[in-house]
Amino acid sequence: MTAPHFHTRLSLIKDLEKLGLRAGDMVMVHAAMSRLGRLLNGPDMFIDALGDVVGLSGTIVAYTDWNGAYDELLDEDGRVPPEWRDHIAPFDPATSRAIRDNGIFPEFLRTRPGARRSGNPGASVAAIGARADWLTADHPLDYGYGEGSPLAKLVEAGGKVLMAGAPLDTMTLLHHAEHLADIPNKRLRRYEAPFATSAGVVWRMIEEFDTGDPVVPDLASDYFGEIVRAFLASGAGAQGLIGEAPSVLVDAASICSFAVAWLELHVRHES
Repeated sequence: MTAPHFHTRLSLIKDLEKLGLRAGDMVMVHAAMSRLGRLLNGPDMFIDALGDVVGLSGTIVAYTDWNGAYDELLDEDGRVPPEWRDHIAPFDPATSRAIRDNGIFPEFLRTRPGARRSGNPGASVAAIGARADWLTADHPLDYGYGEGSPLAKLVEAGGKVLMAGAPLDTMTLLHHAEHLADIPNKRLRRYEAPFATSAGVVWRMIEEFDTGDPVVPDLASDYFGEIVRAFLASGAGAQGLIGEAPSVLVDAASICSFAVAWLELHVRHES
């Protein structure tokens, strides 16, 4: 009987370094953990390996959103009917679970000792490392993917995005490009969210560009993937295996600028 093949902390470190991750990097990670193969100690070991590579001066980030799960109750104005309000758990950055749609990695990072979480429910990120406090502080509640957001700070800091086996159309940073792009007819979303405060639950309307559907009509639902593939085809970014998962590492500022230009070209052409 042969022993099962496991990936180790050391083998993942080698994979990450070969892909181009370096000491001091700020990296936003999207990971399909099941695609990486069998890991000794599971997702925690992957986080350990990431931490070993970026070191004490680096920062690891994940998009958490939150597991509010009340969208179907919202009326056409984005409000929650009065009879339901007392039954919805308010958003608390310290305790609210990451949304389950993005796999298990964000929740593992969020619950890591010392992790920080930003304060916009749907746009929230978790981070550990040297600049976690700066990255997650003062997250705007309106237009939480735009100026002053953790995504904007990732670009400002010269950060990177790692897609470790994750579908390319799940690159959250491109919502920042949607915000920045000078294109007509962007979809708006307004919805009510409850916040846990020392004075009790406070409800607030939040306004942002729609991130649940393409930001303008007529774009394919998976157009983020099309942008990332075009970026890679241009010779930018790096591709390789993390464990057994085909993975991509890109510079955040470069792909954001590429996506803004792509949107402004294609949307104006199609309008």
